[in-house]
Amino acid sequence: MSSKSSAEYYSSFKEMSPIRAIAETLINNHNVRYVNLAEAYELAKKQPGVSLTDLPMYPKFAKEHGLPKDAKVIDDCHGKILGRTAKARRFYHRLNASQKDKIEGDFREAVFQMQHYPLIKTEAVLGLDSDLMIKATFITTESDAANVYNWLLNFAPFESMKEQYSKSPKLPIQDIIIIGFNEWTCDDPFYNNVGAPQLALVDEKHNVIVNLGMRYFGERKKGTLTLAWTSGIRIGMAACHGGIKEIDFSTCKDSKFHKLGKRSIAFYGLSGTGKSSHTNNHDNAGTLPEGFSKVVLHDDAFQIDLENKLCRVWEPTLFDKTDSRPIDHPDWKYALALMNHMVVEIEGKRIPVGLDVRNSNGRALLDRDLLGNHVNRCAFPKALVWLMKDSVLPPVLKLQDKHLAIAMGAALMTQRNKAENVTEEELNKLVFEPFANPFRVYELHKDVAAFLNVAETGADIYCFNSRGYWRESDSVLEAIPLKTSLTLQTAILLDQLEWEPWATLPGAMIPTQKSVDKLLPGFYEKYDPTKRLNPKAYFDMLKDRFQQRIDYLKGSDLVETQKVLNKLVAALKLKA
Repeated sequence: MSSKSSAEYYSSFKEMSPIRAIAETLINNHNVRYVNLAEAYELAKKQPGVSLTDLPMYPKFAKEHGLPKDAKVIDDCHGKILGRTAKARRFYHRLNASQKDKIEGDFREAVFQMQHYPLIKTEAVLGLDSDLMIKATFITTESDAANVYNWLLNFAPFESMKEQYSKSPKLPIQDIIIIGFNEWTCDDPFYNNVGAPQLALVDEKHNVIVNLGMRYFGERKKGTLTLAWTSGIRIGMAACHGGIKEIDFSTCKDSKFHKLGKRSIAFYGLSGTGKSSHTNNHDNAGTLPEGFSKVVLHDDAFQIDLENKLCRVWEPTLFDKTDSRPIDHPDWKYALALMNHMVVEIEGKRIPVGLDVRNSNGRALLDRDLLGNHVNRCAFPKALVWLMKDSVLPPVLKLQDKHLAIAMGAALMTQRNKAENVTEEELNKLVFEPFANPFRVYELHKDVAAFLNVAETGADIYCFNSRGYWRESDSVLEAIPLKTSLTLQTAILLDQLEWEPWATLPGAMIPTQKSVDKLLPGFYEKYDPTKRLNPKAYFDMLKDRFQQRIDYLKGSDLVETQKVLNKLVAALKLKA
């Protein structure tokens, strides 16, 4: 399915927002020059802040997309700001009438400023499966060519998908428009200011994102992806900021596994919780049976199609942190472009160095071939896993009650750490990011409804603790090694675990001693919830954490769906 142009989508142009009308007028200006990927590469090499390294671009990608045979990886280095800026976001449809009037006028003024610069635009297709494709146009100044180039690498250049897109039936969704203008000037306290004004304007109902005064590529990428996820929600799908893989057991050497067929498992977690480790690990630390086959959809973004019981991918590349990849790491073979890396001369060649030496949050665009075999659609998930760093939770829970399962996802949390300059009271406060998706721009109750539908359609839902389990306090923990969690993941896929109720949390289950100790000897004794030291302090903290979850959900827009909220809150209540 493909998206619609404005002319196709709007039965009356009066239905269009002024924000989209301003954006449409700009992209159709006769002075705006269209560039393809090869032209964007040549422009990006000349851009201030960009270094042309001697690291070869992944040859397969360069060949497929008509780039020079000797194309090299560029490194686009920024200044003070090295990440996304949440404070710069303004949501058009949440503004009152006078604020909308103001922001429309400021946007018109910004566009007038833009038109004093040479402007370029390009087009991409979001979604690699023929049944879920959205066309997007990105317009910016020529001085922002590196972001145009990176955006085309991150998504699929329109030229490369034109044939598939033309055959795709129409979606009731508008094409996406992205506008970037780094040189924006505006002296107004209404906007975030860090030495210069910044605005990330979101019009999710009309599929427009505007980045003013913001040069970081992640704003363009996640802004575009935000509109893709939201478009999927609008047509009844579930938006997933997570990783998913599919294991085929019919190829296993031992025929007893063949009956399992193909099984998909998805992981949702915030930074550092193990989402990529679980999605990308080759063989779950050697625990998968010999002869299995694996494909990865993506490790960061996909959509669950509930009607057709499938999952579909949005992007052909990965946007990874590189703080743990030294210069001889095999992943550099798949590099397409870099951001904010140090460059050194080694034996006469300009070599990029990750490891966050120059600054934090160094990033690389890497071809999806890094993941091994990959696909553009995979099976509906057998299992969803919420990854949480919560010391009061056992290493694995099966959330048998669907309302408990969705409540835990809607109140997916992380904790502050002791490196932060905050009080003890602040340290105990949880930070919530529903379904691990900080890019949700629609109401939480829509995500809750979508994931309830996922649970009702047949997915089992689990919670993994990736921090460590309370031994005697919140800081003295029983470690939960990654290999242990990977073994548990395999056990879930192979139906090797039997479950018993966790008495403290009705609707949650823990593995039985007999089933889990077969796989991980001593597991039950080590992680038995009834054997926590300082049990009163443990239960007090458990109660506090679950009460924070309840309070968070009660303070959200779930109040608009009171019956559902009541069921979620009831499911989070503990038993002494």
